[in-house]
Amino acid sequence: WDNADFSRGTGTTFYQEFLTLNSEKPPLVRDVEAKVRRYLRSSYSAVWTLKITWEKAPAYRARGDSRRTSTYQAVLTTDGFRSYILILYQDGGMQWDYSQLPATNVLIGYT
Repeated sequence: WDNADFSRGTGTTFYQEFLTLNSEKPPLVRDVEAKVRRYLRSSYSAVWTLKITWEKAPAYRARGDSRRTSTYQAVLTTDGFRSYILILYQDGGMQWDYSQLPATNVLIGYT
């Protein structure tokens, strides 16, 4: 993760909210539930899901080079008690040139 730079008119952000209380669940929500169940080996039934897509996003401080962009998604979901996030990258992963970023002492991972 890093900051995207949309200031030069390159890239777009989309989002879609899925409320699933008392309604039939769309395919995306059913897929998210299946992934949570499979990876965490627990029962899970989403009541709310948000999909955010950053398309062709250049890294912060693109410095005029907006050719190296990345497309990625974050899917946030909750059953009202537990919350999860799935991070999805376009094939090929992140395309940003990390050597051009102003900070190089970055910690990557999770706790």
